[in-house]
Amino acid sequence: MIAGLTGGIASGKSTVSKMFRELGAPIVDADIIARLVVEPDRPAWQGIVEEFGTEILLSDRTIDRTKLGSIIFADASRRDKLNRIVHPRVREEAARQVEQFLREDPKRPILQDVPLLIETGLYKQMDKVIVVYVNEETQLQRLMQRDGSTKAEAMQRIRAQMPIEEKKKFADFLIDNSGSLEGTRQQVEQIWEELNRLA
Repeated sequence: MIAGLTGGIASGKSTVSKMFRELGAPIVDADIIARLVVEPDRPAWQGIVEEFGTEILLSDRTIDRTKLGSIIFADASRRDKLNRIVHPRVREEAARQVEQFLREDPKRPILQDVPLLIETGLYKQMDKVIVVYVNEETQLQRLMQRDGSTKAEAMQRIRAQMPIEEKKKFADFLIDNSGSLEGTRQQVEQIWEELNRLA
């Protein structure tokens, strides 16, 4: 049983992921893997530097995520190029981690935490899809608080993703994360129980 976990930007997907982990779910986190594969001198890092130039590097040769973010959120074609460099490497490492978890305990459900699960078509490889959502106003507020971005910048980042109402159509399970943490936790517990039952 492999379930894909996704949501809109600033919908609280990381919080939900952490709750699943606390319940004992093995998590394959695409964001963590994406940071690993772009470490200095790794193939994805080399591809990014060739495409975007050395001006996106910090003094320690790591990628300046803020600088790269401002380029790709303003230009869809550059964003596509970045995705083509990074995504295959992320997928490779994610598959390796899934295999490892399956060897450890084939009966336990595994969660793949992937921000662009639906956009990349990866949802088709999942047994179940879980979508975390909040309304756009909440997304906007959280994004501005989290990143210190302006309203315009935050809107640009929200608009760069598939609308949450669209994502919800792909869900087997929905988690409404606009209420209390306790309310969210209850939803997570119910879904984890159901995934184990199905597995």
